[in-house]
Amino acid sequence: MAAPSVVTMTSPVRAAAGDSAAPAPTPIRGVQHSFDDLGTLLRDVTFCVVDLETTGNPPGEGGITEIGAVKVRAGEVIAEFQTLVNPSEPIPSFIAVLTGISDRMVASSPRIESVLPAFLEFARGCVMVAHNAPFDMGFLKHESLVHGYDWPDFTVVDTALLARRVITPDEAPNCKLGTLAKLFRTTTTPNHRALSDARATVDVLHGLFERVGSLGVQTLEDLQTYSSRVAPAVRAKRHLAESLPHAAGVYLFADDRGEVLYIGKSKDLRTRVRSYFTASETRNRIGEMVGIATTVRGIECGTPLEAEVRELRLIAEHKPRYNRKSKFPERQHWLKVTVEPFPRLSLVKQVRDDAAEYLGPFSSRKTAERAMAALHEAFPIRQCTARMSRTPQLSPCVLAEMGRCVAPCDGRISMDSYGDFVTGLRAALTGDPTPVVEALDRRIELLSADERFEDAAVHRDRLSAFVRSSARMQRMAAVTACAEICAARRTDDGGWELHVIRRGRLAAAGFSPRGTDPRPHLEMLRASAETVLPGIGPVAAASPEEIELILRWLELPGVRLVEMDGTWTCPVGGAGRHLNRLENAHSDVHQHPGERRRHLRPLGPARAG
Repeated sequence: MAAPSVVTMTSPVRAAAGDSAAPAPTPIRGVQHSFDDLGTLLRDVTFCVVDLETTGNPPGEGGITEIGAVKVRAGEVIAEFQTLVNPSEPIPSFIAVLTGISDRMVASSPRIESVLPAFLEFARGCVMVAHNAPFDMGFLKHESLVHGYDWPDFTVVDTALLARRVITPDEAPNCKLGTLAKLFRTTTTPNHRALSDARATVDVLHGLFERVGSLGVQTLEDLQTYSSRVAPAVRAKRHLAESLPHAAGVYLFADDRGEVLYIGKSKDLRTRVRSYFTASETRNRIGEMVGIATTVRGIECGTPLEAEVRELRLIAEHKPRYNRKSKFPERQHWLKVTVEPFPRLSLVKQVRDDAAEYLGPFSSRKTAERAMAALHEAFPIRQCTARMSRTPQLSPCVLAEMGRCVAPCDGRISMDSYGDFVTGLRAALTGDPTPVVEALDRRIELLSADERFEDAAVHRDRLSAFVRSSARMQRMAAVTACAEICAARRTDDGGWELHVIRRGRLAAAGFSPRGTDPRPHLEMLRASAETVLPGIGPVAAASPEEIELILRWLELPGVRLVEMDGTWTCPVGGAGRHLNRLENAHSDVHQHPGERRRHLRPLGPARAG
């Protein structure tokens, strides 16, 4: 008996997906790429209901003998897929009796590696459905990987799992397909043949949809929530998202006392907040937060950048206990060249108007200490904290005896000569860091030659901390030096994102619709924008995180600078030109010591970009 080949059968109601006489169904992604993709209505989803017959052993030990699938959308059957498969192994007799599929039947059938491309094409863009889905999906995924086919990360609905949430023991003793087929009076009786069982599963799926539909399950997101182990108390809070708009903005979870618990941002406020009450949210801390929250407030924003900036500012203002990042922007560390007869480097937490040079801000004290050590490697200025007069008469420390300090403490160097070192240090802080890079290069080279690779890695970390912080400060100082920057960027729908940036702070944001002149909108934004006065240091008007968000937006392709009050530049010989080499250095220092021994090398001479 010849085995049937792969076929697609059109339903009597609607033509097959490939038939030009009928419009192709709109596919949906099988994987949820982001929270903003959630919320597809069930009537708009194309489902591929699949069933397999196998030789009885698990994936990797047994083979597939038959595949049956039915593609449905909005209650209608679009197409069907059925084929016998040669499992390349004998079919056990008890399986042959159960399914009616014998070795003779599958002898001339195609092997699974020939069937999979056609099946994957049939299921493309669908949500997969199966009764006891881990079994069927496990076989299909295993065979795809074995034979070199990319397995799409399908969204999967398990009718057995869904039935366990819906069907009570009084209605059915179990949730087997045959039992559910009797309960829902399916038009096809399951008989352990793939296509018949898939057809029966379609009717079971629609019967379950009727049950959960009366409970408010209308979207794919709702369905996944209902079929997952989401606490009823959490699921019941979905109504908190109902008043939020489908718009970009910031959302704030709060408890019954009004305390803000968590702040986030999204391109679609309503969809994103709804996801917190589904199985999509797996973070334990956030699950705890959702259990406490009683209200959610949304703030619409004109542009995605405004949403990001508002999120940072609100987190800094409210310091929500469930946000981990950006809660304490005031916790900054700076390196300061002190103003005294014999200046030194000092680690401080605030920039003052004292004519001193500063480097920072650093996100942690440890990083600041590494950068300080790099500077001390290049400039042998004093590291002691004693106050010195113009003519000091103190005892030298051990660093002087080691040649690591020029020792102004005992008068062996004049204030003018010492000042030459300080001048070079200040230039390295704010301009060209090459002296520091070269000094650390030499040190790393010597340590590598002596096979002291761990010590060399320590010095490379110090160099990295200094160069990265210097480049960051130079980038921030460049934009905060401009009293005003007005910029625009074309949106996907043909409109314009408009931003007014003053001294590195987002002062106004808006949107100009497609087909309108953006200039009047921009002028209105400028007129109503926040007044930002000059301050001390590169982060006087905004947090470092906000300035970096603005810089990333300004550097996006397609951004146009419309108006500018000031000069936005970075030094040609600045720290930024060393960053590419540090990327390679960073990967080296995080290798296993054995690997580091082969790869750790000095950075080498810098090349101007």
